[in-house]
Amino acid sequence: MYFDDIPTIPIADELLDRSFRRAAKKMREKSNKKRANEDFVRAITQATHDKLVSIIQSFPEFEQLPPFYRNLCDILFGMDKLHQALGMLGWAAKNVRNVGKSIVRGMRRVDPLIERKRAVARIASIVHRADDALRYLNDVRNVLRKLPFIDMNEFTVVVAGYPNVGKSSFIRLVSSAEPEIASYPFTTKGVIIGHRDVERRKRIQFIDTPGLLSRTEEERNAIEKQALNALVHVADLVLFVIDVSEHCGYSIHAQEKLREKIAEIITVPMLTVVNKADIKKMEDRFNMSTITGEGVKDVLNELLRQRSELIQDKAIDIRSELLVPKMIRRGRHYWIKTEY
Repeated sequence: MYFDDIPTIPIADELLDRSFRRAAKKMREKSNKKRANEDFVRAITQATHDKLVSIIQSFPEFEQLPPFYRNLCDILFGMDKLHQALGMLGWAAKNVRNVGKSIVRGMRRVDPLIERKRAVARIASIVHRADDALRYLNDVRNVLRKLPFIDMNEFTVVVAGYPNVGKSSFIRLVSSAEPEIASYPFTTKGVIIGHRDVERRKRIQFIDTPGLLSRTEEERNAIEKQALNALVHVADLVLFVIDVSEHCGYSIHAQEKLREKIAEIITVPMLTVVNKADIKKMEDRFNMSTITGEGVKDVLNELLRQRSELIQDKAIDIRSELLVPKMIRRGRHYWIKTEY
């Protein structure tokens, strides 16, 4: 996973305390007591600098992440703010190193104990200026490590629709996911991943998205933007769920309008199904009830059928990947050359 290696990030006081203890230990190990203060400043400079750099390096290169995760980070935190926080740690690391080196160079010409105290004070001041960035990055780290892993190589069905139409209930019935089910809107606060084995060593990946509302991009909240992000960047097939009973609080007309808007932004097929068919049915659509289980298997079979068709369409003709032999004449002899 992209974020598993990010460690807990210390606040300024914790980082300094660790650096001081590390420096004190190294100083005790030195046999040359005359240069103990110089060694202490070098050690605290190195320890503080290295820790700040290691924190920066523990975060992934966000520009190299798959578009889904890159956009998700932007939705959740704002990439500009995230880069500013990492940049602040880079500034602190650079200045800690420069201050430490500068003070060490002049320690033999002045009182080394005074210079040691000055080095500690200046390094501590620099790190404390980065304290807000450290706290912010630790909050980011705690969220990133909880993000679900989406395998970009698995066939993915993204389930969409208004809040409380039965998306999570369907996901629970057909996959390994255990989403929270409730009778009020916006229960799903982020994407939930479920899997189902479909053939030998192959799985279908279901993504349960937060409920969408039919409004402009500027009006959408972070929860809705997460759903759109999954629809645009992850889906191989979209399953749009309509609550025919309208118990979700939205009319069939409004739900159809949302379906049309989603169809405009996606580039993959969309299957529209009707839920709560135990109350009411709709002609010319797949009808199901996630309460009674009626029609759920039919919907699943249709998803699997469309998956098979889409996979076949994407199949590569291996003949185009083979090397083509070409005869080349040189004098009286022919040579065989292979090229694409």
